[in-house]
Amino acid sequence: MRTELVSEPGDAACPNEDFASVGLPASGQGGSLVLLDGVTPPRGGTGCLHSVPWFTARLGGALTELTVSHPDVPLAEALAAAVARTSAAHAETCDLSHPRTPQATVALARWSPETVEYLVLSDAVLLLAAPDGAVTAVLDDRLDRLPRALLASAEICDTEARNKEGGFFTAAADPAVASRAVTGSVPRAGVSALEALSDGAARWTETFRQGDWTDLFARLRKEGPAALVRRVRDLERADEERVFLGRGKRHDDATAVYAELWTEL
Repeated sequence: MRTELVSEPGDAACPNEDFASVGLPASGQGGSLVLLDGVTPPRGGTGCLHSVPWFTARLGGALTELTVSHPDVPLAEALAAAVARTSAAHAETCDLSHPRTPQATVALARWSPETVEYLVLSDAVLLLAAPDGAVTAVLDDRLDRLPRALLASAEICDTEARNKEGGFFTAAADPAVASRAVTGSVPRAGVSALEALSDGAARWTETFRQGDWTDLFARLRKEGPAALVRRVRDLERADEERVFLGRGKRHDDATAVYAELWTEL
């Protein structure tokens, strides 16, 4: 199979809060893809001694191991186990009940000769391409469905909408959040390639409207993840009047993973 991955911080002076990996088992059959987009907390305390990169590295490492070494465990269960493992690593030193405790959005995929499984939580993006070129976007749109007035304040968003019924969900300290993820599976024969994107890379479609998901998939497949991120950065710099970016960050951490699934016999 062919895989390509790029992850670039939004600010060279700040640590990258994204995590991405591709796991390939020693059997040579199947594999998994993990992408996490760490949630940058607003100013103020988080109740935690650890940084967001520490959290995403811990959670991402656990997910990579679990999705490869336990291929029969459903992805939602693997996410719950990874969250529990990560929480246990700092439960004695940190207040994990704090609404701003380190957390991340999630995109997972795992493939075998028979199936492709997927899981998406919050605003990470997973794209599945069929052999005929059709692209299916697996999205968790709960954040998009919130009233704009609620999203206008990060403080309100934390206290009234994050990880609460009627709001949206991210992987933080509670393993039960895994049951809130968008999950499913499709026959392996119906998927020729996958792409996973953090929202910083998905800006090409979601923010700057340069094309739909099919267009983005075709461009990334042809030019590679690094070229997509460069194009996003060019668009961000050109938006001097913030017509597209609005109050959002000028540059966000941007991660893109491409996996082309060859026939495994």
